[in-house]
Amino acid sequence: MNKTDFSNISNQEAKWYLVDVKDLLLGRVAAEVAKILMGKTEANFTKNLPSNTHVILINADKIQVTGNKAKQKLYYRHSGRPGGLKIRTFSELKETKPEFLLEKSIKGMLPKGKNGRALFRNLKVYKDEKHPHEAQKPCILNF
Repeated sequence: MNKTDFSNISNQEAKWYLVDVKDLLLGRVAAEVAKILMGKTEANFTKNLPSNTHVILINADKIQVTGNKAKQKLYYRHSGRPGGLKIRTFSELKETKPEFLLEKSIKGMLPKGKNGRALFRNLKVYKDEKHPHEAQKPCILNF
Protein backbone atom coordinates (compact mmCIF):
# COMPACT_ATOMS: atom_id res chain seq x y z
CA MET A 1 0.00 0.00 0.00
CA ASN A 2 1.35 3.43 -0.94
CA LYS A 3 1.33 6.40 1.40
CA THR A 4 0.95 10.00 0.35
CA ASP A 5 3.28 12.22 2.32
CA PHE A 6 1.77 15.61 3.09
CA SER A 7 4.05 18.35 4.27
CA ASN A 8 3.13 20.83 6.96
CA ILE A 9 4.85 23.94 8.19
CA SER A 10 6.44 22.16 11.16
CA ASN A 11 8.52 19.80 9.01
CA GLN A 12 9.56 22.45 6.48
CA GLU A 13 12.90 24.15 6.85
CA ALA A 14 12.76 27.96 6.73
CA LYS A 15 14.30 29.39 3.56
CA TRP A 16 15.37 33.01 3.27
CA TYR A 17 15.96 34.78 -0.04
CA LEU A 18 17.45 38.22 -0.67
CA VAL A 19 16.44 40.17 -3.79
CA ASP A 20 18.02 43.44 -4.89
CA VAL A 21 15.29 45.24 -6.85
CA LYS A 22 17.51 48.06 -8.09
CA ASP A 23 16.48 49.03 -11.67
CA LEU A 24 13.97 46.14 -11.94
CA LEU A 25 10.34 46.48 -13.05
CA LEU A 26 7.71 46.59 -10.31
CA GLY A 27 5.22 44.11 -11.77
CA ARG A 28 7.82 41.56 -12.84
CA VAL A 29 9.42 41.52 -9.40
CA ALA A 30 6.04 41.34 -7.65
CA ALA A 31 4.93 38.34 -9.71
CA GLU A 32 8.15 36.40 -9.06
CA VAL A 33 8.22 37.21 -5.34
CA ALA A 34 4.56 36.21 -4.92
CA LYS A 35 5.32 32.89 -6.59
CA ILE A 36 8.25 32.28 -4.25
CA LEU A 37 6.26 33.27 -1.14
CA MET A 38 3.43 30.89 -2.04
CA GLY A 39 5.94 28.07 -2.44
CA LYS A 40 5.13 27.35 -6.08
CA THR A 41 8.84 26.99 -6.84
CA GLU A 42 9.19 24.15 -4.31
CA ALA A 43 8.78 20.46 -5.08
CA ASN A 44 6.34 19.89 -2.21
CA PHE A 45 3.92 22.74 -2.97
CA THR A 46 0.63 22.46 -1.09
CA LYS A 47 -1.98 25.04 -2.00
CA ASN A 48 -3.83 25.13 1.32
CA LEU A 49 -0.76 25.50 3.57
CA PRO A 50 1.46 28.55 3.97
CA SER A 51 5.06 27.97 2.97
CA ASN A 52 8.00 28.61 5.27
CA THR A 53 9.79 30.81 2.73
CA HIS A 54 10.83 34.36 3.58
CA VAL A 55 11.82 37.04 1.04
CA ILE A 56 13.84 40.18 1.78
CA LEU A 57 13.68 43.01 -0.79
CA ILE A 58 16.31 45.74 -0.66
CA ASN A 59 16.74 49.03 -2.59
CA ALA A 60 12.98 49.56 -2.86
CA ASP A 61 13.53 53.24 -3.65
CA LYS A 62 15.22 52.29 -6.95
CA ILE A 63 12.32 50.27 -8.43
CA GLN A 64 11.22 51.20 -11.96
CA VAL A 65 8.03 51.19 -14.03
CA THR A 66 7.66 51.42 -17.80
CA GLY A 67 6.01 54.11 -19.88
CA ASN A 68 4.26 57.03 -18.22
CA LYS A 69 3.19 55.07 -15.15
CA ALA A 70 5.43 57.13 -12.89
CA LYS A 71 3.17 60.15 -13.52
CA GLN A 72 -0.13 58.47 -14.44
CA LYS A 73 -0.44 55.53 -12.02
CA LEU A 74 -2.60 56.59 -9.08
CA TYR A 75 -2.98 55.13 -5.60
CA TYR A 76 -6.23 55.84 -3.75
CA ARG A 77 -7.05 55.72 -0.07
CA HIS A 78 -10.07 56.96 1.81
CA SER A 79 -10.46 57.88 5.46
CA GLY A 80 -14.13 56.93 5.50
CA ARG A 81 -15.20 60.51 6.16
CA PRO A 82 -16.88 62.79 3.61
CA GLY A 83 -14.22 64.35 1.42
CA GLY A 84 -11.57 62.00 2.79
CA LEU A 85 -10.23 60.70 -0.53
CA LYS A 86 -6.46 60.95 -0.91
CA ILE A 87 -4.87 60.39 -4.32
CA ARG A 88 -1.11 60.04 -4.83
CA THR A 89 0.93 59.24 -7.91
CA PHE A 90 3.60 56.55 -8.20
CA SER A 91 6.42 59.10 -8.18
CA GLU A 92 5.10 60.82 -5.03
CA LEU A 93 4.90 57.52 -3.18
CA LYS A 94 8.32 56.45 -4.45
CA GLU A 95 9.84 59.50 -2.76
CA THR A 96 8.02 59.11 0.56
CA LYS A 97 7.14 55.40 1.03
CA PRO A 98 8.88 53.18 -1.56
CA GLU A 99 8.31 50.06 0.58
CA PHE A 100 4.54 50.53 0.28
CA LEU A 101 4.66 50.25 -3.52
CA LEU A 102 6.24 46.80 -3.45
CA GLU A 103 4.13 45.60 -0.53
CA LYS A 104 0.88 46.64 -2.19
CA SER A 105 1.69 45.04 -5.54
CA ILE A 106 2.86 41.76 -3.97
CA LYS A 107 -0.06 41.58 -1.53
CA GLY A 108 -2.48 41.90 -4.44
CA MET A 109 -0.91 38.81 -6.07
CA LEU A 110 -1.14 36.61 -2.97
CA PRO A 111 -4.21 34.51 -2.12
CA LYS A 112 -6.97 36.29 -0.28
CA GLY A 113 -7.87 35.18 3.25
CA LYS A 114 -6.02 33.64 6.17
CA ASN A 115 -3.36 31.91 4.08
CA GLY A 116 -2.52 35.05 2.10
CA ARG A 117 -2.14 37.10 5.29
CA ALA A 118 0.22 34.48 6.72
CA LEU A 119 2.30 34.52 3.53
CA PHE A 120 2.46 38.33 3.49
CA ARG A 121 4.07 38.30 6.95
CA ASN A 122 7.06 36.50 5.38
CA LEU A 123 7.86 39.50 3.17
CA LYS A 124 10.36 42.11 4.36
CA VAL A 125 10.93 45.26 2.29
CA TYR A 126 13.66 47.83 2.95
CA LYS A 127 14.30 51.21 1.35
CA ASP A 128 18.08 50.84 1.04
CA GLU A 129 20.66 48.05 1.25
CA LYS A 130 20.68 47.71 5.05
CA HIS A 131 18.55 44.97 6.59
CA PRO A 132 18.61 43.21 10.00
CA HIS A 133 18.40 39.63 8.63
CA GLU A 134 22.07 38.74 8.18
CA ALA A 135 21.80 36.02 10.85
CA GLN A 136 19.35 34.05 8.67
CA LYS A 137 21.99 33.78 5.89
CA PRO A 138 19.65 34.57 2.98
CA CYS A 139 20.37 33.17 -0.49
CA ILE A 140 20.73 35.87 -3.14
CA LEU A 141 18.22 35.68 -6.01
CA ASN A 142 18.79 37.40 -9.34
CA PHE A 143 15.93 38.17 -11.72
